[in-house]
Amino acid sequence: MEEQFIKIATLIGDPTRASIMWALLDGKAFTATELAIVGNTSPQNISMHLGKLLDADLLCVEKQGRHKYYRFSSKEIAYAIEGMASLIPPQEVSRKKNTEKLPPIKHCRTCYDHLAGKIGVAFTNSLLEQNIIIDTNNDFEISPEGIKWFSDFGINVDEVRKQRRLFLKPCLDWSERKNHMAGSLATSLLNKMISNDWLRKTENSRAIIITGKGEKELYKQFKIVV
Repeated sequence: MEEQFIKIATLIGDPTRASIMWALLDGKAFTATELAIVGNTSPQNISMHLGKLLDADLLCVEKQGRHKYYRFSSKEIAYAIEGMASLIPPQEVSRKKNTEKLPPIKHCRTCYDHLAGKIGVAFTNSLLEQNIIIDTNNDFEISPEGIKWFSDFGINVDEVRKQRRLFLKPCLDWSERKNHMAGSLATSLLNKMISNDWLRKTENSRAIIITGKGEKELYKQFKIVV
């Protein structure tokens, strides 16, 4: 086990491969050419790095026509990378800076396929306070009241449970140092808020835009001030 851990840590610790893993947190699949640009390296060198990540089963590749697209081999790997980011020492900020707006990536973003950042944490806290989800020894569960709430929100919990992945879990937010919710239920929530035009994705960034409608609904239903 220790040797396997050292091998994985060494793989991810390489600067180019770390850049690849960080880019893939966007939730999209990337070509080798795109990842070479991200890693600031040559096409020949990126092939070597991608080969090592594929051999370790950290990435998978899909072929569409003439192109190959790389992504995480499982969503749990994305959660692990996001969790590693929480080890970054928090920056000391002055009182003046505390009054300034957070960068978009820290204010509201995607963590692979669910909501994160200040808004993601606030949203999770509101669900906990309303007893929609329950914190049980640092693990999340949905309450009976929560099942009804999700149904009223347009999400079939039974259908979400059938997905072959984790249903609901806490995920440590690297910028807020607090948990937001992850798993298939959190993904369904994010997708629903996007389809309802509360939130909008941005091109080439994990930052999320909160619409005027979203601001009103987040305050009305969750008492979140954007």
